[in-house]
Amino acid sequence: MSNFIISQEDGSFALGTAGYYALVAVLLVALILCAIIVDRKQKNTKFSAKRLAVCGVCLALGFVLSYIKFEMPYGGSVTAFSMLCICIIGYFYGIKAGLLSAVAYSILQFFQSGGSYMLSPFQVCCDYFFAFTALGITGFFYKKENKFVLGYLLSIFVRGLFHTIGGYLYWMDYMPENFPQSIAVLYPIVYNYSYILLEGIITVVVLQIPAVKKMFKRLQNIATTD
Repeated sequence: MSNFIISQEDGSFALGTAGYYALVAVLLVALILCAIIVDRKQKNTKFSAKRLAVCGVCLALGFVLSYIKFEMPYGGSVTAFSMLCICIIGYFYGIKAGLLSAVAYSILQFFQSGGSYMLSPFQVCCDYFFAFTALGITGFFYKKENKFVLGYLLSIFVRGLFHTIGGYLYWMDYMPENFPQSIAVLYPIVYNYSYILLEGIITVVVLQIPAVKKMFKRLQNIATTD
């Protein structure tokens, strides 16, 4: 097991070289199974070269923008609309493209953070794979006129929910000393939703600007016209 998962002195775990390969293999299998299951819900969707290119650009842009961030007082950070880029994919192309792209994004986020330190496999899932894959939920609003904001808000709420579950299970002991003790029980909620909802509110406000709304509609028409 030492080649797969390495036990740390503080009780946490780190992936060994074999563990990395095993994790990648499991994730690839999960991607394939996910695609097979959700594709049955939207049989009219397909991956053309154009759609693959758009998905790739949105994924890359979201990853780059995740580095442009403002740190919050109690942890977490507001990024430069990185979640928006990922949520767009599902809304434009359906649940299959949305979930697959979001899973790929979750993998990028995992390795962006270092990709080795973890308290448990389930903690990694809550903090990365489940949480960021939730951004693909906008795919359920595919072809629903003017429902992007609703799908976006639902997606980021579910992302925060997974982060919060992981927070209660694994991160309560890491609560900063300056956090108000009177609401200590709410720490994971405050920690996660403070930055997620702030970015979400800023994004929704920007999307309501007439020029941005017009540009978004035009982008959708260009991206979805084969």
